[in-house]
Amino acid sequence: MPTLTLSGCAPVPLAHYLKALGILRLVSEQKDSSATGRWHRDQFVLESSLDREGLIKFFLEEYRPTPVMAPWNGGSGFHPKDNSRALEAICESKAARLQSYASSIRAAQTALKSMSLGEKPTPEQKAELLLLCRNVLPEDALQWLDAAYVITDDGAKYPPLLGTGGNDGRLEFTNNFMQRITEVMAPETGAPLEASAQRLAVSLFADVVATPLAKAPVGQFLPGTAGGVNATSGFDAASAVNHWDFILMIEGALLFASASVKRLESADTGALAYPFCVRQAGVGYASAADADESASRAEMWMPIWSQRAVTLPELAAIFSEGRAQVGGRAAKNGVDFARAVVGMGVDRGLDEFQRYGFQVRNGLSYFATPLTRVTARKNASVDLLSDIDAWLDRFRRAATKDTAPASTRRALNNLESRILDLCVSNTSERLLAVFIALGQCQKAAAKSLKWAKENFLQPLHGLRKAWLKHGWNQSIEFRLAASLASINGKFGREWLPLRCHLESVDSWFDKKSEGIAYRWSDVETNHVQWSEASLPDVLNDILARRLVLNEETQKRFELWASLADIKAFIEGETDDALLSDLLWSMSLINWREKAEPLIAPRQRQPVSPTLYAVLKLCYPPQQDKQPEDIQAVPVVPGIHRHAAQGNGTQAAAMALRRLRASGYSPAIRQLPVLGDYAIRTAAALLFPISDQTLKALFKQTTRPEKEADPVTA
Repeated sequence: MPTLTLSGCAPVPLAHYLKALGILRLVSEQKDSSATGRWHRDQFVLESSLDREGLIKFFLEEYRPTPVMAPWNGGSGFHPKDNSRALEAICESKAARLQSYASSIRAAQTALKSMSLGEKPTPEQKAELLLLCRNVLPEDALQWLDAAYVITDDGAKYPPLLGTGGNDGRLEFTNNFMQRITEVMAPETGAPLEASAQRLAVSLFADVVATPLAKAPVGQFLPGTAGGVNATSGFDAASAVNHWDFILMIEGALLFASASVKRLESADTGALAYPFCVRQAGVGYASAADADESASRAEMWMPIWSQRAVTLPELAAIFSEGRAQVGGRAAKNGVDFARAVVGMGVDRGLDEFQRYGFQVRNGLSYFATPLTRVTARKNASVDLLSDIDAWLDRFRRAATKDTAPASTRRALNNLESRILDLCVSNTSERLLAVFIALGQCQKAAAKSLKWAKENFLQPLHGLRKAWLKHGWNQSIEFRLAASLASINGKFGREWLPLRCHLESVDSWFDKKSEGIAYRWSDVETNHVQWSEASLPDVLNDILARRLVLNEETQKRFELWASLADIKAFIEGETDDALLSDLLWSMSLINWREKAEPLIAPRQRQPVSPTLYAVLKLCYPPQQDKQPEDIQAVPVVPGIHRHAAQGNGTQAAAMALRRLRASGYSPAIRQLPVLGDYAIRTAAALLFPISDQTLKALFKQTTRPEKEADPVTA
């Protein structure tokens, strides 16, 4: 079978994508039922019994247009004030290839007369006419009706691809379709008109031939030729379109047949279902804005397949079952659909999806705007999003309400943008960006506690440690944030993870998940110490609060901080803003989960800052078992308090006295340290360290009893 590469057909713009579908559909239905098609390097490849000359001859001489009409619309040619020249020419045609069209027009005219409609129907009359058309129009016209509208319990619904039943504002698709038909073939005989063959060659094969275009509107399908301001070298330009482009794209749109279905997850009795169509998500493209979600009709994800050529029945089956599943439910918006694509929730024979948004971009006109292309391949990182499915759905519903704080809306947009980025490219950096965005969403909810409670939005928690494994970027900030977030403790019967100092939550051990669970606190608590102050000040406030509870606390740590990382923090070599963001994200992890431990890169053990070593011996990680050769030191909160205020000299003096009283022999006499360095050193005391690190600090700071007197540092 001849193989033809149709260079005039491409996934972008939408008109050229639909044109490819129209060609395959018409060739299969009217010439060769075994014809197949597939995409190759963004060009459509047609395999059929037709070679190049045969394909051109088929469309010029044999092609029978589908009866496309909309008697329910003003401007359709059926009403007194309409341009009806093309409609009348087709209706009066004697050409065999136009007889089906002519009989459908006459049937529609009869329906209008039966309702005594001499003008454009009112909304009530339109609903009745839509039902009547389905009853009286010939079978050849039903495919168009199925694509143009569907009758539900709530009345007629219109898919976004064909506007509102065949028109987009003042642009009537059906009348323009009839006009283009009469411009490529003589209505009286059906013979091709002058220049029709050249226009067809340009449309099919992108031949470089100078042919006049129709100065007619193309609508939302081909924004580049829609005309308007700055569309040419002058101030303005008229719309221009290849006649065959318009004809074939409308024919291709008929493959998208809508339906009314009952959805189990919806309270509606019936809802419009349309292939690969979801609500617009105003994220993931350069001009993204919140207004797009309310102003857009919807967005569609056009499938691209290249591995195997498919026949028309196979393609029709793909479109009729064009649903995407994510987390066991139907995809609701563009972010969900992107997740479904990489999660293999759609047909596995599809390689990619081109995302289109039907957006207001030129006055009140809609444009089918190409947004993103996503490859349908397994993405293990996206699978982690199943941890947040239920929570994210509730957060999205709450954050998109008019009463939602602006901060929550911004956090949601950022999260959905990062999820789309991850779907497009699976890298640890992009997963980490999603992880950070999740933390920011939780932070926004915590800052708007009243709003969160009113919307029944509980704190997000219990993420798997796999988030850390897949997002591990070997940065100092990542490791330090993880060690802080893993801090836990119990005083009395109350669990006190570090997260309780970030937001107003109560925690408890959940036996079902074998982790710490959280809910919003009913009353204000003194545990919360997070503020907009600098990170060292916040960490000092948290440590001060934990020192108050120290005597009753049993500490537990899941991840140690290395001495090299702590030294980098003290010396100001870390990004405190990133560390803060990561701390919120790390607090969402289930640190009690039994999983493969994170292995940090081997680092040379540095000499610790002397002030830190002295102070840390006064605040060792007091776990159930004290390291051998390390004596317990009674906690004196005042030592930390002086250091947190920038007076490292006084803090060191008190620490040295405390160590001597506890049986240590410090190797130094005094430490004159003041200012920001002392403050960061005090904050660094919060990082948990291992027994091995603590012993290293002990050896560095103390001396054998028989050595000489300590010297001044």
